[in-house]
Amino acid sequence: MKKQSPSPAKRRGSSSRFKETIVPHLISISAVLIVFFILRAIIVQAEQWPRIKAQFFNLQVIIEVFPKVLHGFGINMAVWVISLVVIAVWALLLAIFRSLNGPWFAPLRVFAIVYIDLLRGLPSLLLVLLFGFGMPALNIPGLPKSNIFWGALAMISSYSAYAAEVYRSGMDSVHDGQRAAAKALGLNQGQTLRYAILPQAVRNVIPSLLNLAVALQKDVALLSVLGVRDAVREAQIYTARTFNYSTLIAAAILFLIATIPMARFTDWVTERDRKRRLQRTQ
Repeated sequence: MKKQSPSPAKRRGSSSRFKETIVPHLISISAVLIVFFILRAIIVQAEQWPRIKAQFFNLQVIIEVFPKVLHGFGINMAVWVISLVVIAVWALLLAIFRSLNGPWFAPLRVFAIVYIDLLRGLPSLLLVLLFGFGMPALNIPGLPKSNIFWGALAMISSYSAYAAEVYRSGMDSVHDGQRAAAKALGLNQGQTLRYAILPQAVRNVIPSLLNLAVALQKDVALLSVLGVRDAVREAQIYTARTFNYSTLIAAAILFLIATIPMARFTDWVTERDRKRRLQRTQ
């Protein structure tokens, strides 16, 4: 039996799909590779490149110091994970305090506003220095003197102020009809927040919260200024002894390995949230 050849319409459809899907990707990859090789050629041909390579990209030094930097990086990630959990809870409480109505809740509202304005107005590095060196110097009985503790608390205090405003924007994005419906059902203010407002608000701001998580993942390196032997501090110790900066590249590689997947995951969640909103409006 003679095999039938594809119809002209099918051949045109396959050709069209190839042009719409494959060709743009090939062009993008080619353009990126061309730019990469041009930049590589310019850098490698620079007069001082051999010296820069020996000082910043010495593979032998990177391999030698990598275990210590990796151990320090574990401290960075432990502080990051613990801080994320505390920030998620504390920032939500701050957002709730600020959203409460009624004269009895005025102290909580004022506290939340002052806290957010004050902590957002101070640089994270300054807070780390103030908490890390100032609080242990007070010698208050019962308070820990660990640099890691106070450095992590400084990061939590700073980022919780930003996260609280993210939560509040999500709460404000919930339609007023939801509150009116909850009130009509006889729910009080706390029940309205718990069952009607917060579930929708948190879902709406997950992409923004993930962006804060990516930023915090990098800023935990600020703890190195307190003497905490994290990845950056371990790299600095070796650099001070040998005057070779390749150890900083080792620390940079570890941070990139951690932050890039997190950034791509954030992009995926953001895109999915955008599609969900579009489907809901259609």
